[in-house]
Amino acid sequence: MKEIDRKFAKKVEFLDNPEKRGDLSPEKLLNLLPINKHDKVLDLGAGTGYITIPTAKMVEGPVYALDIDAKMLTIINAKARDENITNIQTLEGSINDFHLPDHSIDLVLASLVLHEVEPLSLALKRIKQVLKADGHFVCVEFEKEENPNHSHPRIASPVMEKEIKNAGLSITKKLQPKDGIYIIIARKNK
Repeated sequence: MKEIDRKFAKKVEFLDNPEKRGDLSPEKLLNLLPINKHDKVLDLGAGTGYITIPTAKMVEGPVYALDIDAKMLTIINAKARDENITNIQTLEGSINDFHLPDHSIDLVLASLVLHEVEPLSLALKRIKQVLKADGHFVCVEFEKEENPNHSHPRIASPVMEKEIKNAGLSITKKLQPKDGIYIIIARKNK
């Protein structure tokens, strides 16, 4: 059991480490996005709340933090309590199977998580389903490297663009704020 606790602690440390994302802080990322004060936001694969907490400070609407690991959601709830944030609602589940009403979310964020999801097409269809008309989907991912020494799962940006379009979302903006990281912003049409 101690080994599991150590592994979890290392995972938390990794997820909370800003160097994982280079110099792209959550605040810098959020300032690039089409977020409105009253939006309902869904953070997919929320982890320790690295994006969830700053998002909840920006909006008055609910911020749903979805993660498959209940222990991660406990961390988010503790951070929210410590910072007196009351608009976060945690959801345990997978990106392919979570419980929120269709057409209920203004903005869905998927930061450095979609490379772990299979099948990606099913996850993107579920994202489209939960988005309101004119809602936005934001994908932040590591660019796929052609280095055979790196075995980390990655999705090349052209592949991600194609998958997003195949899911029926319209790409409105592509950004590369840092080498190796891309952001794709897409919208659900009416």
